Amino acid sequence: METSPTPPAAVADLGQSLWLDYIDRRILVDGTLERLIRDDRLTGLTSNPAIFEKAISNDTCYDEDIRRLRDAGAERGALYEHIVLGDIARAADSFAGVYRASDARDGYVSIEVSPTLARDTEATVAEARELWRRLERPNIMIKVPGTVEGIPAIRQLLAEGINVNVTLLFSVGRYVEALDAYLDALEERRELGLAFQRVASVASFFLSRIDVMVDPLLDAIAAGDDPRAEKARELRGQAAIASAAFAYKRFGEISASARWQALAAAGARVQRPLWASTGTKDPSYSDIKYVEALIAPDTVNTLPLETLSAYRDHGQPALRLDAAMANAVSVMKGLGELGIDMHAITDRLEREGIEKFVKPYQSLLETLGRAHAGA
Repeated sequence: METSPTPPAAVADLGQSLWLDYIDRRILVDGTLERLIRDDRLTGLTSNPAIFEKAISNDTCYDEDIRRLRDAGAERGALYEHIVLGDIARAADSFAGVYRASDARDGYVSIEVSPTLARDTEATVAEARELWRRLERPNIMIKVPGTVEGIPAIRQLLAEGINVNVTLLFSVGRYVEALDAYLDALEERRELGLAFQRVASVASFFLSRIDVMVDPLLDAIAAGDDPRAEKARELRGQAAIASAAFAYKRFGEISASARWQALAAAGARVQRPLWASTGTKDPSYSDIKYVEALIAPDTVNTLPLETLSAYRDHGQPALRLDAAMANAVSVMKGLGELGIDMHAITDRLEREGIEKFVKPYQSLLETLGRAHAGA
């Protein structure tokens, strides 16, 4: 007797891919990742320095590897590279079947360039090339921040045929720059007579952090005798999804353009919007808030392990992003009327987003440095 698909598995039938925003050695070796791929139709994985810092610092499954490398004289940089690249390579191999079965649409595993390079275009390109060379797998994506300095690096890497996950996008304007860089790179490859049909990219739009920053501003208005208090309460928790809706609207407009259609006719793949930072931060919201509202064709949602588990337990898959798009204009208008400057907020989120990855990256290197010193 056939069983009903799990809610995460059912999402795939609606045109959205679910990726896991988590990695540690344990899920790679105990069968957990294979089970998620099989049962929940998980089709990719993303990582970042914060995820690795938590995994390596808190899980004893890395201890033997660290001890062996330390005894062989490895310094902290070599320890980091061996552990991180080893886990990423193993995860990519786990998704190789998905990559083949989807004809290179899915099955990708993302690894981030050092967050300390976010403001250095040339160094970002150099490190991304090295990661791509060392991992040597077609289903790897290199994560590059979509900063002012990152956009030209993204274009260069894609033009070289290196898959890119554009990360730390908070504003629609920056998202459009990332999409334009993708189109520029594919057009360059076409003009040079180079294959571009399997050059892959996603654009990671970070969500929950937007609400984390906007909601306290709304709360401050709602707390007093301000006549706008009711409006502020109504808008609480809506900024992130409205931002995603605007990004998806621009994705649809560009996908319908003659420029894109010419590339698509030659076999190019769309650069899908990827919804990131989808773990709910505010306990007053649903723990699947940033999953349920954002299901749409040609998108990816990358979920922390606990969010994926929650969605498996009580998710109700349905296409809902159109409803969010219908509401997005009034949400943004309302925020503006309340004096909330979304441009200033997204600029700040970009700056702080880089810092949030630099700190765990440096912390992890310090931890490995102590291990190297025998501490």
